[in-house]
Amino acid sequence: MDGHVELSRAVEDRIRAMPCWHGRIGIAPLKGGISNESYVVSDGAGRHVVRFGKDYPFHHVFRDRELMTARAAHAAGFGPEVRYAEPGIMVSAYLGAKTYGAGEVVAERRRVADLLHRFHTQMPKEISGAAFLFWPFHVVRDYARTLKAGNSRMAPHLPGYLALADELEAAQAALPIVFGHNDLLPANILDDGERLWLIDFEYAGFSTAMFDLAGATSNAGLSPEEAEDFLDAYFGSATDPAIRRSHAAMQCASLLREAMWSMVSELHLTAPGADYVGYTSDNLARLDKALDHYRSQYGKPHT
Repeated sequence: MDGHVELSRAVEDRIRAMPCWHGRIGIAPLKGGISNESYVVSDGAGRHVVRFGKDYPFHHVFRDRELMTARAAHAAGFGPEVRYAEPGIMVSAYLGAKTYGAGEVVAERRRVADLLHRFHTQMPKEISGAAFLFWPFHVVRDYARTLKAGNSRMAPHLPGYLALADELEAAQAALPIVFGHNDLLPANILDDGERLWLIDFEYAGFSTAMFDLAGATSNAGLSPEEAEDFLDAYFGSATDPAIRRSHAAMQCASLLREAMWSMVSELHLTAPGADYVGYTSDNLARLDKALDHYRSQYGKPHT
């Protein structure tokens, strides 16, 4: 989730002062998401991505863990090389790859499923330090605490969000713990023409595979039939009804978490050009649609 920002003199001076460059450099802002600042820097050794970011405890984001994960992802063959790091800054190789949009995820869904299966199973070999657990339903509950404490405009809706999270959590099928990316917006998948890459490891951690599977499909807007094909590719066979129900529920949970991420960001982030209120509204609308599908397929909970 990297923001698109103008190049200020302070930022330019800080980048130019970094000791990792070879010769003269050129600096350009990098378009992306809505919480951090990134730039492309060219020097005598090639092109690099400079990413600024501080800890966001309200989002459970800690840069030392992100840096470790980014290095592990490169070692495992999934992410770009980390070429330099200092507190608040990470410099990675610029891949020159195509950034996916929703349409690419739909069209290449089986390749994305294969990428995620390999990421989930191979990343633990490279992860070091204390294990971090990402459980989306805990995130939703903790976001609710943050929103209540911050007198969020959405506070009246929190009891309903928490009740929905309980419902969706109860629908989850038991799956092995994997190492998940946990932020599978289409733009975090890159294609260099030969292989797929993942970037942006702020939220990565040990998790259920279902959150990545649901995030990839819900964020890209796959149809139910496309999502079923995606699941079949990931699991290597036709998925059973319990897995399909779990996935449909987690798609709703993914959108609920994304909407609440934006609500918390309304209180605590000020990325240039970011419209958190609009992003909240968009995700709540998509949640309503996904929830209608889920309940039409599996019914409403008994009260």
